[in-house]
Amino acid sequence: MSNYLGFEKELSDLLSEIEPVELSSDTQILKEHSFIKEIPIVVSGSVKVYKTDESGKEIILYRILPGQSCILSIASCLNDKESKANAKIDANAKLIIVPGNLVKEWIDKYPSWRKFVHNLYYERLEEVLTLVDNIAFKQVDSRLLLKLRELQLLEGNSIKITHQELASEIATAREVVSRLLKNLEIQGKIKLERGEIRILQKL
Repeated sequence: MSNYLGFEKELSDLLSEIEPVELSSDTQILKEHSFIKEIPIVVSGSVKVYKTDESGKEIILYRILPGQSCILSIASCLNDKESKANAKIDANAKLIIVPGNLVKEWIDKYPSWRKFVHNLYYERLEEVLTLVDNIAFKQVDSRLLLKLRELQLLEGNSIKITHQELASEIATAREVVSRLLKNLEIQGKIKLERGEIRILQKL
């Protein structure tokens, strides 16, 4: 994994010495307003980074995939600030946990680590701007169709997802998603099953 990221040999060797941890789906690894003492690098699986409001409504900011880390955690760690979001294991994951003091030390010592962090800033900013654009300028039904097409590319015509999870993905209420999905089912475009959406026609 470290070679794949293009780190210097010395840094790759240091990362190889850190024993990966395996965590199951839904494990909370970061809570909003907590101080960051370490950051994860995902080896396998995925981690979702999200915010919740007072009612418990959830909006997903981005996902951390293999070979990536959490830029919000890195920023909080480097600046000794509280976390601005939550993070939870999205699919069974294996992580390398890097202590906060090394995160800071490597910024000065290894050009490849600086490049890794800078690339994360750019990628996550782009994702968050896309999220803001979707919420501000696209209707909910358009966001739903875009997300279903995206999931279809990843999973095929049988998409394993609940209405609540889909609502979190597109930043709306579960009831709105359920109503829109039911309309699509009436149109014959999808078939709703428990925890699953089957695509029947082009969306």
